Amino acid sequence: MRNFIEKVEKREHLLYDEMIEASKLLFDEQTDLQQIEIFLIALSNKGETAYEVAALATVMKSFSLKLNVPEGSYMDNCGTGGDRSNSFNISTAAAFVLAGEGVTIAKHGNRKVSSAAGSFDVLEALGIHPTIDTQSTMDLLQQERLTFLYAPTIHPHLKRIGFVRERIGRPTIFNLVGPLTNPVSLETQYTGINRTDFTMDYASVLRMLGRERAIVVSGAGGMDEASLAGKNDFVLLDKGDLIPFSLTPEEVGLSFAPISAIRGGDAHENATIMLAVLRGERSAYFDTVIFNAGIGFFANGFVKTIQEGVKIAADCILSGRAFQKLEAIKRFNKTTARQEVVR
Repeated sequence: MRNFIEKVEKREHLLYDEMIEASKLLFDEQTDLQQIEIFLIALSNKGETAYEVAALATVMKSFSLKLNVPEGSYMDNCGTGGDRSNSFNISTAAAFVLAGEGVTIAKHGNRKVSSAAGSFDVLEALGIHPTIDTQSTMDLLQQERLTFLYAPTIHPHLKRIGFVRERIGRPTIFNLVGPLTNPVSLETQYTGINRTDFTMDYASVLRMLGRERAIVVSGAGGMDEASLAGKNDFVLLDKGDLIPFSLTPEEVGLSFAPISAIRGGDAHENATIMLAVLRGERSAYFDTVIFNAGIGFFANGFVKTIQEGVKIAADCILSGRAFQKLEAIKRFNKTTARQEVVR
């Protein structure tokens, strides 16, 4: 690891094969934790490349649990996190909308690392616990077209690295690879980063990893979601082509709102916000969810335009389908957890 640290500290990029070797050392139980911390900080200070991100994602996925995934076409809509916007859990809310309309979502996520409430913190506050076994998560995926994959369970080798990430206390390359390491093979994806300068690189990583269609967003105000606060920058990956574009909320019939209008809090506060959105309470929170769900529908190929996707997302909530999906997930989770206790 020392050789890789020295190279990165000199602001030299690692070649793909070098990063493969460095990544294997990150997951090696014998590698010193302090060296891992120094390496991750140096990599962040240098600025990660597409090849470095793709290499780490490839190694991390190879160490993940092997799941009995039912046949199907799957999508994920989780972002990288770490944008420090203190927003509520937008992509988690959008997942219920996407699944409520028939898109099959295998959502990868974690508890808080660099935010006040991670996706699994808010899910737990909603009554959906991450402790059900992996086969049950696949049964849920088949039955409800939506499941939540808890990163510490799916990636058991991340435990040591998790301690290091907490000690570092700011985003690292592991934020970037999080959405890329879903153990379910994804055909389509909608994800976000808080780095406008890296959207094209990140889309190229998705291409390297075999996605057929995907959208990367870097939102207005530095968000890793599409924002109502101004111009959002995107790259669409479509059959190998990388197509940059930008979009404002006004262009899809939504109103401007500052980032402060979608501030969240702890897990319970965010759960309250999400319930209000999924029950159809109109607000900047509601518009942000339908904006991102609408883009998700377009990324999936479910609709031909984002404008159409936004309209479908709004209808999915106002008709009650998104909230019904949440309730169905809660029922399945509760029943499964009870059965596991009996066993």
